[in-house]
Amino acid sequence: MQITNKTFVVTGAGNGIGREVALELLRRGARVAGVDISGAALTETAALAGASDRFSEHAVDLTDRERVAELPHAVAAAHGAVDGLINVAGIIQRFVPVAELSFEDIEKVINVNVWGTLNINKVFLDLLLARPEASLVNVSSMGGLTPFPGQTAYSASKGAVKLWTEGLQAELAGTQVAVTVVFPGAIATDIARLSGVTDASADTTDSKIKMTSAPDAGRQIVEAVASGKPRVRIGSDAKLLDRLSRLMPTKAIQMIAKKMASAGASVNS
Repeated sequence: MQITNKTFVVTGAGNGIGREVALELLRRGARVAGVDISGAALTETAALAGASDRFSEHAVDLTDRERVAELPHAVAAAHGAVDGLINVAGIIQRFVPVAELSFEDIEKVINVNVWGTLNINKVFLDLLLARPEASLVNVSSMGGLTPFPGQTAYSASKGAVKLWTEGLQAELAGTQVAVTVVFPGAIATDIARLSGVTDASADTTDSKIKMTSAPDAGRQIVEAVASGKPRVRIGSDAKLLDRLSRLMPTKAIQMIAKKMASAGASVNS
């Protein structure tokens, strides 16, 4: 898909991978409607981009379906027709077992990661189908490939994003909409703080954990949009887990459980 002069909606554009996706699209000559729950964060992205009217700011909570339903009109007013949706927004949970999570903790993760994805996909799907070529990208996680103890609710939510996106790939096969699911491994972002998680195990500055940079992750996602690639694994850790989860699922679960127990490693998206 051509990137230049196309319009993309990017969720989570105020920070981390979402911000880097927005910046990379703008560098390639696209127009971007940045969506984030934080208006201040979007303003920071706009300042970094220096893209004038090619970047618009839309402070929206993706779990608020009524507000999400208003987005297509707002984006059309700013940029015209929408050619692509790249859904990056997501949060992690506190690094504790399910037994220590409240229902409210679990609902928060499910609402943002699952319902946020479904809401934004649904309101833009018909618009994408009306374009001569279009792209729909949802970011899952390596935690959606195999469970991570201490992040069970998060892994379940990202597993749902994986299957939802793969279902869309099947349903939209033969249409002009290319659907991509992304599995980031450990990415150097501020997702823990932004998710309200303060556990020491969520510290992504730990030098023992090999991480992909957010700009590199953003670049890989934009390249997948350009090529129409249906599946993207970011980082050697995500690629390894993808293989293990398919070839030896039980062993993969045991291996991750052991590593999480010994290293306190965290998963990011």
